[in-house]
Amino acid sequence: MPDICLGFEVHQPLRLNRSFTREMARGAKPEDLFELYFNNAWNKEIFQRVAGKCYLPANAVVLENIERHGGRFKVAYSLSGVFLEQCERWAPELLDSFKSLVDTGCVELLDQTYYHSLASLFSTEKEEFVEQVRLHTEAMSSLFGYKPKVFENTEFVYNNSIAKAVEGMGYKGIFTEGAERILGWRSPNHLYRTKGSGIRVLLRNYRLADDIAFRFSSRWWPEWPLTADKYASWLRASQGQCINLFMDYETFGEHHWQETGILEFLRWLPGEVLRYPELSFRTPSELVEHHEPVGELDVDDYATVSWADIERDTGAWLSNDMQRTCYHALKGLERPVRRARDERLLRLWRLLQISDHLYYMFIAGGAPGIVHGYFSQQPPFEAFRAFTNILEDFQARVAAKLDEPHKAATYLLRVLPPERGMHYHEEERYVGVSAHSLEELSCTIKLAPPASIAFHTANGDLERWVRFTVGDGALADKIRGLKGGPEELHRLVAGRVRALRGAL
Repeated sequence: MPDICLGFEVHQPLRLNRSFTREMARGAKPEDLFELYFNNAWNKEIFQRVAGKCYLPANAVVLENIERHGGRFKVAYSLSGVFLEQCERWAPELLDSFKSLVDTGCVELLDQTYYHSLASLFSTEKEEFVEQVRLHTEAMSSLFGYKPKVFENTEFVYNNSIAKAVEGMGYKGIFTEGAERILGWRSPNHLYRTKGSGIRVLLRNYRLADDIAFRFSSRWWPEWPLTADKYASWLRASQGQCINLFMDYETFGEHHWQETGILEFLRWLPGEVLRYPELSFRTPSELVEHHEPVGELDVDDYATVSWADIERDTGAWLSNDMQRTCYHALKGLERPVRRARDERLLRLWRLLQISDHLYYMFIAGGAPGIVHGYFSQQPPFEAFRAFTNILEDFQARVAAKLDEPHKAATYLLRVLPPERGMHYHEEERYVGVSAHSLEELSCTIKLAPPASIAFHTANGDLERWVRFTVGDGALADKIRGLKGGPEELHRLVAGRVRALRGAL
């Protein structure tokens, strides 16, 4: 019979200030920007509400079960660094509650990126990823006196190169999603190893986990109401080495309110599971030590898996142009921010990397769109506008810290908010293509209809946008003197972008 591993993702983002304008930050020092960029009154309100509805009561139930079952009940937590910072600032009693759980010896803490970011996707070198993991490890040590052995990347984002990097940092295991496209006919209820690496891979049984996380209070579901004894019988009927039930901790009291019976379900589930002598709870590191992998997983960088949405890929954060614009801007800032040598700017850059900012820009419909909208509480375009307004200010501040030619390159390659973008038209009709930076201008010249390019070139729109909005007079002069068509324009702009990128 399989071992049961119950794990919880515990993360709250820091939401941006949607009312931010560059005028608000005029004359502000770097140490003032945190309060300007982020809506901390809203962040405090949300955090304290969720702490009262979910975190504190769920922690009490978990502690009650650990004590009731004499250490036979065990759980794992993955606590993001930004979550822990909010605990210290707005709910210190919650941090004490987690410390009490860890002190029982029945709770395993996992490592992740401190800023719950997509830094693992930035580059093959993964310098920023490794640094954020180190920061998280230090937080686990300083707050809990704990050194994690197993890793859970942001939103279970996983591929071979991430697994290899994680193994290189000394971890024995890594979690990801038990998606059919990486398993084929095989079961998620086993340990696997990564191709080209010896690290153990623990797979979430998403069907059983989502019965709790998504379907618990759904009255249309044939299995509603879900009771602890019924669920325990499903676990007993399952085959394999282990069943990894990983879910957002907010499942218990926030996503499903207390009135649904979700906390009572959590209260009685351990006892119902332990009624079966053949079932036991194990922590992730115990699974790694107790079981041998039964096969190999091969997930290349172009097939990266996550636990998000139906596709279980990176589309939750990178599926549309708004998301990709912001992601590439963040990624492209790595060298300039490090070169600026200002810890305050480095921290702000990392706070802007919180994956939720991109998640809120998701535009697909259906069930995934409903889920994204629930978390975002704002239209995707509003999230994009707020992010790029802040990002433009931040990029200009980083550029101001640099010497030439790094200063000019960083400034000219910055991303602009939508109201200052280049939006392609034919006469008065928008053709559905926009550029928010010189780099995007290079790409969109090939995407926009030739008639639109001719229209904006003839009217001088492209030259004026490059000269007065982007601020690149040298490139604007060349565009004004251009004799050829879109292909020559593309070569000109692409060459300028390559030169600026080289200067970084």
